[in-house]
Amino acid sequence: MVIVIHQASSTANAFFYNERKAKEGKATFYHSRNTSSANPFIYSAQHRHQIFKRIEDSNTRVKNKGLHISFNPTMNDMIRMGEKGIRTELDKLMKQLGYGSQPYLVYRHADIDRVHFHIVSTRIDRQTGKKIKDNFEKEKVQKFIKELEQTYQLTKDEPKEKINLKFTAYSKNLKQNLENLFSELNRMDFITNKQMYNDSLKLFHIEIRQAQKGHIVFVTDGNGNPIRHPMKMSDFDERPRFYQSKGKFERIGQSGIHVIDGQSFDNKVNSNENYRNSRMLINLLRMIPNYSDENNFKNKKHLIKRRRKGQRRW
Repeated sequence: MVIVIHQASSTANAFFYNERKAKEGKATFYHSRNTSSANPFIYSAQHRHQIFKRIEDSNTRVKNKGLHISFNPTMNDMIRMGEKGIRTELDKLMKQLGYGSQPYLVYRHADIDRVHFHIVSTRIDRQTGKKIKDNFEKEKVQKFIKELEQTYQLTKDEPKEKINLKFTAYSKNLKQNLENLFSELNRMDFITNKQMYNDSLKLFHIEIRQAQKGHIVFVTDGNGNPIRHPMKMSDFDERPRFYQSKGKFERIGQSGIHVIDGQSFDNKVNSNENYRNSRMLINLLRMIPNYSDENNFKNKKHLIKRRRKGQRRW
């Protein structure tokens, strides 16, 4: 986690920088607090700018009125914190710095190879018209990061290779970048179910939806609206952990029979229950010492496939 307080001499400069990024499609409106309207992002840029300008017009003596902060989590940080956690911690950061009651806007940026957030506010107190004290800001930020790392068990380790996890309507190498994302998430042991996995994907504006014959992977605008042509799950070599390939779970033709360790399960009536049971058996096989060795387990899967082929011919 890296947090930077930029030396913004003007609130307008910081504000219109982020607005320009949003207009170019490189940033999106993410979060706001203490504004006169419940959702300032549905109005014009000039309306949002007036939120700060009206406060700053009451103090003509202070020159550097702008507050501009960048909040830079790693991919691991984002997954551990989640959408709700990120918004909560952005609010806590502003409170710790003394701006918890100030109006501020948060923009989600994806103009580089990682997702990060920019906070824009004013250093002029909305109540008194005086400049808010900015003593020991560096120390306050360091303390905040330390508490953040303890709360969410964040690590300082960065990936050895930089990978592109920015997904937009125009991002290149989509298939490879999606596989990189799946690979990173698949290694995170604290993601223990499909819902957590799907929530993690949504942090990167990726959604997996059920189709007639399998699953489809979408890049969205962050609100669930697709922004480019989807891809079939079957097109990927590296797939999400909770969307297993047929090798993990053998399906026998159209008869609806699943074979595990020589046992058959007819799923014409109870397909969902048999699916869960068979998956549980596969997972239990991994825990048995005789099958803990990787080669033994591969041989076991090969045996299952041979039986499946025999069943089809029979």
